Amino acid sequence: MSSDGEILLACIAALAAIIVFVAYAKLPPFLAIFIGAVIAGLIAHVPVEIIAKSFSKSAGGVLGESGYVIAMGAMLGSVMTKTGAADRLAEFIIARTSTRYLPWVMALTAMVIGLPLFFEVGLVLMLPLIATVSARSGQSLLRIAVPVLAGLTALHALVPPHPGPIIAITTLHADMGLTLLLGLVIAVPAVVLAGPLYGKWLSQKASLATVTQLATLPEPISGLRPPSLLLTISIILLPAILMLIRSISLYVLQSDSSLAHLLDFIGEPLVALTLTVLLAILTLSWRSGMEKKHVGETLTASIAPVAVLLLTIGAGGGLKGVLVEAGISQSISHFASQTHAPLLLLAWGVAVMIRQATGSATVATTTTAGIMAASFQLLPPVESSLIALAIGAGSVFFCHINDAAYWMIKSFFGLTLRQTLWIWSVLQTIVSLVGLIMASILWMVLVPS
Repeated sequence: MSSDGEILLACIAALAAIIVFVAYAKLPPFLAIFIGAVIAGLIAHVPVEIIAKSFSKSAGGVLGESGYVIAMGAMLGSVMTKTGAADRLAEFIIARTSTRYLPWVMALTAMVIGLPLFFEVGLVLMLPLIATVSARSGQSLLRIAVPVLAGLTALHALVPPHPGPIIAITTLHADMGLTLLLGLVIAVPAVVLAGPLYGKWLSQKASLATVTQLATLPEPISGLRPPSLLLTISIILLPAILMLIRSISLYVLQSDSSLAHLLDFIGEPLVALTLTVLLAILTLSWRSGMEKKHVGETLTASIAPVAVLLLTIGAGGGLKGVLVEAGISQSISHFASQTHAPLLLLAWGVAVMIRQATGSATVATTTTAGIMAASFQLLPPVESSLIALAIGAGSVFFCHINDAAYWMIKSFFGLTLRQTLWIWSVLQTIVSLVGLIMASILWMVLVPS
């Protein structure tokens, strides 16, 4: 077993190697990440045969969870753009919203649509709307996109039924309803600061002036019958509704009932998005007059731009697997057991360290919640809920090159490494810090001295 110092050195060496190979050697990110993972494993004394197996297993796990979802999302976004559905919804929003308030409306839209969705699903659903609203309104792409990213991030970190909060709630035996309420209280100011306000500041930075359009969306086809607004909204909301119904059914139906099994199946992200894509093909593409041949070509073409992204996301998962195999979680547990920081700060800080090391919010949340549950048992309801939320806030602090979402943002928006740090990493840091501050304020107000 490697020492804590060797594991820390392995993490630093891996991240440094990835930056050098991507930024200076101009290697594809997925190849640079693989090299970084091998370097980390060798420094941490992971057997060479285990390095490859851990990388492959974790890469496959990440792609199994998000690869198909991203591909389906790309198809749905392409259909909505080609058929004019994205234009239809954008026209509705622009016509009823002052230009000044568009970023705020986009943040609210992202929070509503993203409530039951995984971050990746919410992002790919919102991409066509981001591009179209920005183009039609004349607003900077960053002023429209950043509030959406902030809304999705805050919900992903702080509000059940997202996986991270659910893991923390379950492990700490926190109250679901109370955590949901407190999570929303914390999420709103986080979205305001990291979304419309930060987006306005970013849009004025000269170094980001080149960020003017998305890299992967096609142009609409002329001559098609435009879809109705009701149909467009229904298509966008369908995966969210299916997943929300699934989440509710877990608490109101008998787990062994046929209806529960059915709702559990159709509410799985990959099934919900597949059903939505099929419905979009039927109602948006075919009914609009698009030839079946063109529909197939549109769907196939939408996959090519995300192919490298999927490899990069898988490689990020592989790096996480190698670091976990090296013992990064145990090293951070050792540190946590020797510190005497306040509970909220300890929970947040441990989640931050694990997220920085592994690039996985799920690993950060699971490990930190386990440490806190083992160290501090039978906490009162308010305390356990606030600790769960502090963990969620810590799990999104300054996400960088070992984070799958980092490469999604870089790819979709056509960014450089530096630009992605400004737009994505700093945004998530704002959400994380506001989450910690708000949780601390609520602790002072709600927890007896």
